[in-house]
Amino acid sequence: MAFQRLLPLVSLICLIALWQITATVLQSSLLPAPIKVIQVLLDATVSGDLPYNLGVTLARLTASFFLAMLLGSALGILLGRHRTLDQFFDSWIIVLLNIPALVTIILCFVWFGLVESAAILAVVVNKLPNVVVTIREGTRVLDRNLLEMAQSYNISRYKTFRHVIWPQLYPFVMTAARTGLALIWKIILVVEMLGRSNGMGYQLHLYFQLFDVASILAYTITFIVIIQLIELLILKPLDKHARRWRR
Repeated sequence: MAFQRLLPLVSLICLIALWQITATVLQSSLLPAPIKVIQVLLDATVSGDLPYNLGVTLARLTASFFLAMLLGSALGILLGRHRTLDQFFDSWIIVLLNIPALVTIILCFVWFGLVESAAILAVVVNKLPNVVVTIREGTRVLDRNLLEMAQSYNISRYKTFRHVIWPQLYPFVMTAARTGLALIWKIILVVEMLGRSNGMGYQLHLYFQLFDVASILAYTITFIVIIQLIELLILKPLDKHARRWRR
């Protein structure tokens, strides 16, 4: 049991060791050793460049994430509860799902200019249909018997939502949140590369032009660590708290 808990750590150590061995054998600037990447990461942190650009990107991620989740959840519940509206807007959702993210980003910048609101809008539009589809499917499979029972006992809408609808819908919300977090940060990097003058994406684009692989890896690792911390410290505890009523 103890070994199983340590297995992720052992796997990570093996990955770093493989990275170190490969870098030593190749002796190429295209694959710097882990210690070199860590040194670049520390230098960027001390200089303030990394914290600043990370903060800018996280601010955009937070705004885009909550807007996409709020709008997507509301629309998903609405379409899941009203069949006519679902049939009417289904083709719209399919179109949005199949438009490449790059196209949406370019159009937002062309239509609204290279401004912060256009960047946020591009991310939200790309994530919104995924949230709508996930929440719509969760709304469709709600237990109708429980809803009818709540109605027959004249339970208020708030209590019905809290005690009947939300426990059933929550797994779908968490699925949308987790997949959305992974998708949004990737889209944000592209948005920053194309139309912003700061942020992690802009820095990655700058280091790409300089062929600075060590800095690219340092910034990438930093953002991956932040996303994992969000998952471990925020999303997983929320999931555990919401499922506490289950045996």
